[in-house]
Amino acid sequence: MRADAEAWAGRGGRVVAGLRAYGLIAGMWIRSTMAYRASFALTTFANFAVTTLDFVAILLMFSRVDALGGYSLPEVAFLYGLSGVAFGLADLAVGSMERLGRRVRDGTLDTLLVRPAPVLAQVAADRFALRRLGRVTQGALVLGYALVVLDIDWSAAKLLLMPVMLLSGAGIFGAVFVAAAAFQFVAQDASEVANAFTYGGTTMLQYPPTVFAQELVRGVTFVVPLAFVNWLPASYVLERPYPPALPGWVAFTPPLVAVACCALAGAAWRAGLRSYRSTGS
Repeated sequence: MRADAEAWAGRGGRVVAGLRAYGLIAGMWIRSTMAYRASFALTTFANFAVTTLDFVAILLMFSRVDALGGYSLPEVAFLYGLSGVAFGLADLAVGSMERLGRRVRDGTLDTLLVRPAPVLAQVAADRFALRRLGRVTQGALVLGYALVVLDIDWSAAKLLLMPVMLLSGAGIFGAVFVAAAAFQFVAQDASEVANAFTYGGTTMLQYPPTVFAQELVRGVTFVVPLAFVNWLPASYVLERPYPPALPGWVAFTPPLVAVACCALAGAAWRAGLRSYRSTGS
């Protein structure tokens, strides 16, 4: 029992040290960014404008149809906003993980290994890009529009589910970022494969599950559980059936799924880091 307690204390200490290192590095990059406020404003607006084009494409679709997969424009906007905000928060926090492959190839990861800070925290906070708030803002605006227009029969459970969806979704996407980065220890040049699950995943979740093949919907429900970001809980809020028939209480499991995903991603990261052998140069 004492050994277990000491192990848990050691893990807690490493987590605190990692968060502290992450905060210091991210703060350094934020100060660097704010030294050029005009540039920050322009890049943030550009990020906002580029992501807005995704929703413009949806608006163009609805200029020709009244429903998409049985979902109205406000309902699709609801899915879009949930996915956009959750992914935007994860991208803001750990989006820099996608640069790991480059560090593995050129050997610059070695410089992080000799520093007295957890490597995961260093990689996640490296070049912290505050401009990514543009994506979060754009998703939040679309979500706000959907909540105003939709006629939802609100209950205490549905109100509670809204912030849970956003935070759990960010955790799930964050775990995917970390797991994809861990894969690059082996593949070294697999950023496009990782993007298929991160950027590709959020694009898919912007649309109703009813427009996709049943096999794909089952895959993102039971294999790579991206459906827990918005499809499943949103189906409960909108009172719509979810294609794979699941009990209603599943809509409240995103926090558990996020914790499980983070634990698996952490294990994959540790395994990948142990396998790293530098470039040999």
